Amino acid sequence: MTVVNTLADVVVAVDLGGTAIKGSLVSETGETVATSTRSTPATDIIDTLMELIAELIAAATAHGRTVIAAAVVTPGMVDESSGVVVYASNLNWKNVPLLAELQSRLSIPVTVGHDVRAAGLAESRLGAAQDVDDFTLIPIGTGMAAAIVSASGAVRGALGAAGEIGHIPIVQGGELCTCGQRGCLEVYVSGAGVARRYAARAGGNLSSREIVARLGSDADADSVWDEAARALAQGLATVTLLLDPAVIVLGGGFSQAGAALLHPVTRYLDELLVWRDAPDVVLSRLGGDAGRVGAALLAFACVDRLEVADTWVLDAERVPL
Repeated sequence: MTVVNTLADVVVAVDLGGTAIKGSLVSETGETVATSTRSTPATDIIDTLMELIAELIAAATAHGRTVIAAAVVTPGMVDESSGVVVYASNLNWKNVPLLAELQSRLSIPVTVGHDVRAAGLAESRLGAAQDVDDFTLIPIGTGMAAAIVSASGAVRGALGAAGEIGHIPIVQGGELCTCGQRGCLEVYVSGAGVARRYAARAGGNLSSREIVARLGSDADADSVWDEAARALAQGLATVTLLLDPAVIVLGGGFSQAGAALLHPVTRYLDELLVWRDAPDVVLSRLGGDAGRVGAALLAFACVDRLEVADTWVLDAERVPL
């Protein structure tokens, strides 16, 4: 754990992912006061989550801070009014009453949100979508989803499942997805998907980052990456034709490929949208921090202090997760 010595009220913000649980103490000025990360276990996820939260609360107390609220954001279909995670394939969860579990174990106000919609909130207030009424944020990591934002706010859907772009089938009879369908977009466009497809083609156990580093010198890497870029462009074309966003923000670990991702995707998107202009496609300003920052905003909002977002300073001095 890393701790910065700055006096202020803080909230606990946790981004619960399929691979890692990332938590931090965040002050009203947006400073990350402390961080802690755990690998997401196959079972007993809530117990591990509570251990991380308890560690952060103890760190706050030890350094004279006051924890005023907490928020946990999670992937999957989330009923944010009840705090129930209806379905999350990456966590193997169905109808998990996450908010009720947290409320029974914590003595501070706590809220639960959808990880990507929380990231969309962060991007709209502090990131690449500031002053944009209509945009779509697509973080790509272990899985893939979207935050759909219009001038009236985030679109949640009847089941809290709006934005599950990763589970749009784009390849008929394609590879099996963790959701049980075949040919889902995230099978082809995700860090795990690219690594798996490269291993099937060329052997070895390379990460998507290592595969990107081989572009231009490894034909198998070039081919797998090109397939991913084409598939992502197809998904973005669908998003564009359905929603007409002004901006599409790409985030998550996959977006760290930068120009190696952005250039082919925008080229293929232009080719697909032959009769209209494509929206601007940009990289997230908040990167992997977007979910955590969104969780912090939700935590402050649950104690009626969301206005602190206007004072937040995002800079390189923040403690990295």
